Parts: sequence; C-alpha cells; structure tokens
Amino acid sequence: MTEVALAEPDVAAMATGFGIALHDAGLPVGPDRCERLARAVTIMGATTVAELRACALATMVSDPSQMPTFDRVFAAVFGGPDPLRHLNLPTAPRSYQRPESDGAPQLQGRPESDPGRLPSSLRVSDAVPAEADSDEPLAEGPAVHRTASATERLSGRDFTELSPAELRQLVRLMREMTLAIPPRRTRRYRPARDGKRPDLRRTLRLARRTGGEAIRFARRAPRIKPRRLVVLCDISGSMEPYARALLMLLYVLNSGQPQNAQHRPEVFSFATRLTRLTPALAAASPDTMLAKAGEAAPDWSGGTRIGAALKEFNDHYGSRGMARGAVVLIISDGWETGDPALLGAQMARLSRVANRIVWANPRTQSPRYRPEVGGMAAAWPYCDAVVSAHNLDSLDDLLSALRTR
Repeated sequence: MTEVALAEPDVAAMATGFGIALHDAGLPVGPDRCERLARAVTIMGATTVAELRACALATMVSDPSQMPTFDRVFAAVFGGPDPLRHLNLPTAPRSYQRPESDGAPQLQGRPESDPGRLPSSLRVSDAVPAEADSDEPLAEGPAVHRTASATERLSGRDFTELSPAELRQLVRLMREMTLAIPPRRTRRYRPARDGKRPDLRRTLRLARRTGGEAIRFARRAPRIKPRRLVVLCDISGSMEPYARALLMLLYVLNSGQPQNAQHRPEVFSFATRLTRLTPALAAASPDTMLAKAGEAAPDWSGGTRIGAALKEFNDHYGSRGMARGAVVLIISDGWETGDPALLGAQMARLSRVANRIVWANPRTQSPRYRPEVGGMAAAWPYCDAVVSAHNLDSLDDLLSALRTR
C-alpha cells in the first residue's frame, strides 16, 4: 500500500465529522474523544492516512471489540486502508452515510469527478490497495505500535518516574475513570408508590381534594444518597510524587461530579500538620489546583507525623460528623516519625465512626512488603482494604476498593 499524503486540513472539523460517523455506527464516541483526536493529529503532525489512522485508533477505540466497526467506518470515510481488501471486493473510494433504521452504516460510491474527497475539507489522492497475497506489512503498523506503546509505557510506569509533562498526559486517561461511592440510607423519607411506610400527612392533604375522603393512600421510602468520601493525603518528601498524581485523580473525579457540595470529596493534606485542601479542587485546571494546594500547605515535602495529623482530624472534623458513615481514604507510605501507638489509637477511633477505611500505600506494590514495624503495623488492623495506587494501572484497584460496600 502506498503512503497517501494529506492536504492542509481543518483538523477540528475532520475530527468532529469522523466522530459523528463512529457514533452513528454504534461506538461510544463523544466530543471528548473528538477533541483528543484533533490534538493527537496536531501533535503528531500527521501527513498520511496511515498516521491519521494511528491517531484515530489511539483516541477513538477503547475496546478490542470495537475494531471491526472502526475499520469499516474509517475505510468508508477516508477511502483506505480498506480492511475488506482480502475478500477481493471492489476497492473504489466510498463515502459514509448516516445509518438507516436498522443501525448499520451504509456505504455509497463517491462520484468519479471528485475521487478521494474527505469530509471537512480533507483530501487524499487515490489509494492503491496492496495485493491480497502480499507479505509486505501495512504502512500504518509502526505508527500504531508507537502510539499504543507510548500509552502503555505511561500507564505502567511508577508515578515517581514521570515528568510533569507525562503526568499531565495521564490526566486525559484519568478522565475515563469513574468514582462510585457506596450509598447509604438516610433518616429522611421521599414519596414513593412502592414505599412500605405510610405517609399520613400527605394522605390527608390528598383527601382535601376529594371532600375529606381518603381515596388515595400515600407512601414513602427512605432517601438513598452516596456516602461522603474523605481523603487524607500524605505530602511528605517520600510521598510527594504520588500525592501529585492522586490529587490530580481526585481533581478529575471531582470535576465530573454533580454540582452539589455533598457529593464532592473532602480532601486534607498532612505532613507535619493538617491542611484542608477541598477549596483547591474547584480550580480551573490541574496545574492551578496543585499550585493552590502548595500555597495552602506550607509543610509540603516536609516530615511525617501521621498520628498527630489523624488526631487533629478526629478532634476537629471526624468526630464532629464529617467521618461519620463516610468512606475514608488515607494516602501514605506509613513512614511515621512520631509515636506509632498514637497512630494506632487514632485509627481505632476513626474506625468506630467511619463506614470503611481504605489505605493507599505505594510500598505494598512489592510482593516482599510486610507491615511488621512502624506506623503501618499499627494502622493495618483497622484498614478495610490496602492498595498500592503507584501507577495508572493500579488505580483500578483503588477505585474498586472505594466502591465496595
């Protein structure tokens, strides 16, 4: 297959048009993926159809089962590479139309007077398909491999090995994650037809409409809402890279929550003192959020006094209601410079009011790790789950631990 050169395109319009085609074909493509495709084409400087396909494959496909639909729509929109060439079907350029009522994408021949015309002002020259029995690899292979390998390398690397620019790239992948906190039953009730508790007041109000006769009996059921998430993040010197990454994760997850203060996580940092960072999560960007967090926490990259910080949280916030029935996430390597007995006592105190305590310790990634000494040994008995959360791949275990009832 010959390399097909792209003319100067309207990248944003091209990405939008291709995203609409994929969405109409049944793939979960939205404006966010179209934006990522336009950014990838711009950064990579794609000049061929093969490079364009590599960018689209890395940004538009999230599951291997989506590949056949992606290949079919790409071949229809851009005229190559045609995934059906081995079946000896006609290889004339084709255009994409919106699906009919059965949901299948329809292909239609392009006019001969304007071959290779792409949507949104993209033009390519006629593609010459490779022979069906040729052993020569496809031209887009190396580009796809490079793009996929870069994402895999970032996902599997420890947060301490990432530069600030690479960490910002991970934010795009973090946006695809979702935070689900277990619900809880409140003491308040809501109207419900299938409720088991009669609502006498509402029944009497309805009876006023029928001359005082209670024809319709109202019922109610308990209100259900998500539990509060409370995060205590260690920002000492040994935890600084992990703290930055996990604070970015919390920022991304917080921006996807409903605009309700009750649904937003409460975030505190600690090293030598406790600092509330919840207002910083409302920043306009992750970099601004980290800058505001650094300004609010003067002990950033300082020592570690986990027990004293936990005592301050219990005295001023936890026992006063913030931690009652909540899911508490503690991010720390357990390196305690104070008295481990104090940490154990405060963890026991916290466990009596919290619904669940999850500890994220990057040191547990090693199979030889044992919590036998220091602060982690004192805190371990009161943890409902312990995860590593040391790279992007391990964040799935963290989110799974948080959503467990």
